[in-house]
Amino acid sequence: MYRRRLRLHCGCLSLVIAVALVVLLGAVFFRPLARLAAMQLVEDDGPHKADAVLVLGGDEYCTRILTAAQLASRGLAPVVLVSGPDIFRAHESDFTIPCATRQGYPATLFKPITSSSDSTRMESRLIGNYLRAHGIRTVLLVTSIYHTRRAARLFRSTNPWLTLHVAPAPDPFFTPQTWWQTRTGQRLFVLEWTKTLAASIGY
Repeated sequence: MYRRRLRLHCGCLSLVIAVALVVLLGAVFFRPLARLAAMQLVEDDGPHKADAVLVLGGDEYCTRILTAAQLASRGLAPVVLVSGPDIFRAHESDFTIPCATRQGYPATLFKPITSSSDSTRMESRLIGNYLRAHGIRTVLLVTSIYHTRRAARLFRSTNPWLTLHVAPAPDPFFTPQTWWQTRTGQRLFVLEWTKTLAASIGY
Protein backbone atom coordinates (compact mmCIF):
# COMPACT_ATOMS: atom_id res chain seq x y z
CA MET A 1 0.00 0.00 0.00
CA TYR A 2 2.80 2.41 0.94
CA ARG A 3 4.66 1.66 -2.29
CA ARG A 4 1.48 2.17 -4.31
CA ARG A 5 0.90 5.56 -2.66
CA LEU A 6 4.53 6.48 -3.25
CA ARG A 7 4.28 5.57 -6.94
CA LEU A 8 1.03 7.55 -7.19
CA HIS A 9 2.66 10.54 -5.50
CA CYS A 10 5.68 10.36 -7.79
CA GLY A 11 3.43 10.04 -10.83
CA CYS A 12 1.42 13.13 -9.83
CA LEU A 13 4.61 15.04 -9.14
CA SER A 14 6.01 14.11 -12.57
CA LEU A 15 2.78 15.23 -14.22
CA VAL A 16 2.89 18.58 -12.40
CA ILE A 17 6.52 19.09 -13.42
CA ALA A 18 5.72 18.18 -17.04
CA VAL A 19 2.78 20.61 -17.17
CA ALA A 20 4.90 23.33 -15.56
CA LEU A 21 7.63 22.79 -18.18
CA VAL A 22 5.10 22.97 -21.02
CA VAL A 23 3.68 26.22 -19.61
CA LEU A 24 7.16 27.65 -19.14
CA LEU A 25 8.29 26.70 -22.64
CA GLY A 26 5.07 28.11 -24.07
CA ALA A 27 5.61 31.39 -22.26
CA VAL A 28 9.20 31.60 -23.48
CA PHE A 29 8.67 30.58 -27.10
CA PHE A 30 5.09 31.68 -27.87
CA ARG A 31 5.89 35.22 -28.99
CA PRO A 32 8.78 34.40 -31.32
CA LEU A 33 6.82 31.50 -32.83
CA ALA A 34 3.69 33.64 -33.20
CA ARG A 35 5.72 36.37 -34.92
CA LEU A 36 7.37 33.84 -37.20
CA ALA A 37 4.01 32.35 -38.18
CA ALA A 38 2.62 35.81 -38.95
CA MET A 39 5.66 36.80 -41.02
CA GLN A 40 4.98 33.82 -43.30
CA LEU A 41 1.85 35.70 -44.44
CA VAL A 42 3.83 38.79 -45.44
CA GLU A 43 5.67 39.74 -48.61
CA ASP A 44 7.36 43.12 -48.88
CA ASP A 45 9.38 43.75 -52.04
CA GLY A 46 10.06 47.39 -51.27
CA PRO A 47 9.35 50.32 -53.62
CA HIS A 48 9.71 49.62 -57.35
CA LYS A 49 8.94 51.56 -60.49
CA ALA A 50 5.86 50.18 -62.23
CA ASP A 51 3.33 50.92 -64.94
CA ALA A 52 0.65 51.18 -62.25
CA VAL A 53 0.00 50.77 -58.55
CA LEU A 54 -2.81 48.28 -57.99
CA VAL A 55 -5.02 48.41 -54.89
CA LEU A 56 -6.94 45.23 -54.15
CA GLY A 57 -10.50 45.27 -52.89
CA GLY A 58 -11.39 44.94 -49.21
CA ASP A 59 -9.94 48.30 -48.16
CA GLU A 60 -12.20 48.78 -45.15
CA TYR A 61 -10.00 51.37 -43.42
CA CYS A 62 -8.61 53.11 -46.55
CA THR A 63 -5.07 52.11 -45.56
CA ARG A 64 -4.50 50.36 -48.89
CA ILE A 65 -5.45 53.30 -51.08
CA LEU A 66 -3.49 55.77 -48.95
CA THR A 67 -0.41 53.56 -49.15
CA ALA A 68 -0.85 53.33 -52.93
CA ALA A 69 -1.31 57.09 -53.25
CA GLN A 70 1.89 57.70 -51.28
CA LEU A 71 3.83 55.35 -53.56
CA ALA A 72 2.45 56.92 -56.73
CA SER A 73 3.13 60.43 -55.45
CA ARG A 74 6.80 59.43 -55.09
CA GLY A 75 6.90 58.93 -58.84
CA LEU A 76 6.85 55.13 -58.77
CA ALA A 77 3.82 54.89 -61.09
CA PRO A 78 1.61 57.30 -63.05
CA VAL A 79 -1.72 55.83 -61.96
CA VAL A 80 -3.38 53.98 -59.09
CA LEU A 81 -5.80 51.28 -60.21
CA VAL A 82 -8.47 50.66 -57.58
CA SER A 83 -10.17 47.27 -57.52
CA GLY A 84 -13.02 46.13 -55.35
CA PRO A 85 -16.52 44.68 -55.36
CA ASP A 86 -19.86 46.40 -55.75
CA ILE A 87 -21.33 47.64 -52.47
CA PHE A 88 -24.94 48.84 -52.18
CA ARG A 89 -25.22 49.62 -55.92
CA ALA A 90 -21.90 51.46 -55.82
CA HIS A 91 -18.29 50.41 -56.35
CA GLU A 92 -15.85 50.14 -53.47
CA SER A 93 -13.71 52.79 -55.14
CA ASP A 94 -16.59 55.27 -54.73
CA PHE A 95 -15.81 55.15 -51.00
CA THR A 96 -12.03 54.63 -50.97
CA ILE A 97 -10.92 57.19 -53.57
CA PRO A 98 -12.52 60.05 -51.59
CA CYS A 99 -10.48 58.87 -48.58
CA ALA A 100 -7.37 59.74 -50.59
CA THR A 101 -8.63 62.94 -52.19
CA ARG A 102 -9.55 64.29 -48.74
CA GLN A 103 -5.88 63.85 -47.87
CA GLY A 104 -4.89 66.05 -50.81
CA TYR A 105 -4.20 63.49 -53.53
CA PRO A 106 -5.67 64.45 -56.93
CA ALA A 107 -8.68 62.49 -58.15
CA THR A 108 -7.00 62.15 -61.56
CA LEU A 109 -4.38 59.87 -59.96
CA PHE A 110 -6.96 57.08 -59.48
CA LYS A 111 -8.75 54.83 -61.93
CA PRO A 112 -11.37 52.35 -60.68
CA ILE A 113 -11.52 48.80 -62.02
CA THR A 114 -15.02 47.46 -61.59
CA SER A 115 -15.35 43.75 -61.01
CA SER A 116 -17.77 41.26 -59.51
CA SER A 117 -15.06 39.10 -57.95
CA ASP A 118 -15.77 37.46 -54.61
CA SER A 119 -12.28 36.01 -54.01
CA THR A 120 -8.66 36.97 -54.52
CA ARG A 121 -8.26 34.20 -57.09
CA MET A 122 -11.13 35.52 -59.21
CA GLU A 123 -9.92 39.09 -58.71
CA SER A 124 -6.48 38.12 -60.00
CA ARG A 125 -7.99 36.68 -63.19
CA LEU A 126 -10.30 39.61 -63.90
CA ILE A 127 -7.65 42.22 -63.17
CA GLY A 128 -5.08 40.25 -65.16
CA ASN A 129 -7.34 40.45 -68.21
CA TYR A 130 -7.71 44.20 -67.70
CA LEU A 131 -3.96 44.74 -67.31
CA ARG A 132 -3.13 42.72 -70.41
CA ALA A 133 -5.76 44.54 -72.49
CA HIS A 134 -4.34 47.92 -71.42
CA GLY A 135 -0.69 47.02 -71.95
CA ILE A 136 0.21 47.15 -68.26
CA ARG A 137 3.10 44.74 -67.72
CA THR A 138 4.55 45.85 -64.37
CA VAL A 139 2.47 46.37 -61.24
CA LEU A 140 3.15 47.49 -57.69
CA LEU A 141 0.53 45.53 -55.75
CA VAL A 142 -0.86 47.05 -52.56
CA THR A 143 -2.96 45.09 -50.10
CA SER A 144 -3.19 44.62 -46.34
CA ILE A 145 -0.01 43.30 -44.75
CA TYR A 146 -1.50 39.93 -43.73
CA HIS A 147 -2.85 39.40 -47.27
CA THR A 148 0.31 40.15 -49.26
CA ARG A 149 1.93 36.74 -49.73
CA ARG A 150 -1.25 34.90 -50.70
CA ALA A 151 -2.33 37.67 -53.06
CA ALA A 152 1.09 37.78 -54.72
CA ARG A 153 1.15 34.01 -55.25
CA LEU A 154 -2.31 34.01 -56.80
CA PHE A 155 -1.56 36.94 -59.11
CA ARG A 156 1.74 35.43 -60.25
CA SER A 157 0.28 31.98 -60.86
CA THR A 158 -2.73 33.39 -62.72
CA ASN A 159 -0.74 35.96 -64.71
CA PRO A 160 2.77 34.56 -65.31
CA TRP A 161 3.47 37.29 -67.89
CA LEU A 162 3.04 40.02 -65.26
CA THR A 163 5.98 41.52 -63.33
CA LEU A 164 4.65 42.05 -59.83
CA HIS A 165 6.12 43.73 -56.76
CA VAL A 166 4.29 43.87 -53.43
CA ALA A 167 3.95 46.78 -51.00
CA PRO A 168 2.09 46.01 -47.75
CA ALA A 169 -0.45 48.44 -46.36
CA PRO A 170 -0.73 48.66 -42.58
CA ASP A 171 -3.76 47.28 -40.78
CA PRO A 172 -5.03 48.85 -37.54
CA PHE A 173 -5.62 45.43 -35.96
CA PHE A 174 -2.83 43.29 -37.36
CA THR A 175 0.94 43.51 -37.09
CA PRO A 176 3.19 40.44 -37.12
CA GLN A 177 4.68 41.53 -33.79
CA THR A 178 1.44 41.86 -31.80
CA TRP A 179 -1.43 40.21 -33.71
CA TRP A 180 -2.43 37.95 -30.78
CA GLN A 181 -3.19 40.90 -28.49
CA THR A 182 -6.60 41.66 -30.02
CA ARG A 183 -9.52 39.43 -30.98
CA THR A 184 -9.60 40.99 -34.45
CA GLY A 185 -5.90 40.31 -34.91
CA GLN A 186 -6.42 36.69 -33.86
CA ARG A 187 -9.35 36.34 -36.26
CA LEU A 188 -7.37 37.81 -39.17
CA PHE A 189 -4.43 35.51 -38.45
CA VAL A 190 -6.57 32.35 -38.37
CA LEU A 191 -8.69 33.37 -41.37
CA GLU A 192 -5.70 34.29 -43.53
CA TRP A 193 -3.84 31.08 -42.72
CA THR A 194 -7.01 29.10 -43.51
CA LYS A 195 -7.31 30.85 -46.90
CA THR A 196 -3.59 30.40 -47.55
CA LEU A 197 -3.80 26.65 -46.95
CA ALA A 198 -6.94 26.41 -49.08
CA ALA A 199 -5.26 28.35 -51.91
CA SER A 200 -2.26 26.01 -51.78
CA ILE A 201 -4.52 23.08 -52.71
CA GLY A 202 -6.42 24.97 -55.39
CA TYR A 203 -9.42 26.40 -53.55
